[in-house]
Amino acid sequence: APAGAPNNIAAFRATGEVTKENYQTVVLPEIERLLKQINHINFLLVLDTELENFTTGAWMQDALLGLKNLAKWNRSAIVTDFDTIISFTNGFSYIVPGEFKGFKKSEFDEAVTWVSEESL
Repeated sequence: APAGAPNNIAAFRATGEVTKENYQTVVLPEIERLLKQINHINFLLVLDTELENFTTGAWMQDALLGLKNLAKWNRSAIVTDFDTIISFTNGFSYIVPGEFKGFKKSEFDEAVTWVSEESL
């Protein structure tokens, strides 16, 4: 998890290759912890990896649509300097519950603040 992340968010920093297995062994347990704690999901992902290491479409859809708690997603922020991922993230709000927003790496603090605010 990135340093300084509040405990009401599930925060992750992706370095190197991101796989579905990473999601199942690292991300899912943290999301389950958060659901038990506050009953909704605030999600922050910082992408510190090359775009080819992160198969956005398939990984993100598996991650979100595979969740039994889809209605529990509150806010999700993806922090990256790849404009395509920011656009993809911003568009995700139209097809699933919750708010999704992409941020540049220089906006990390703003992303943490936004995702940890309670908007329910």
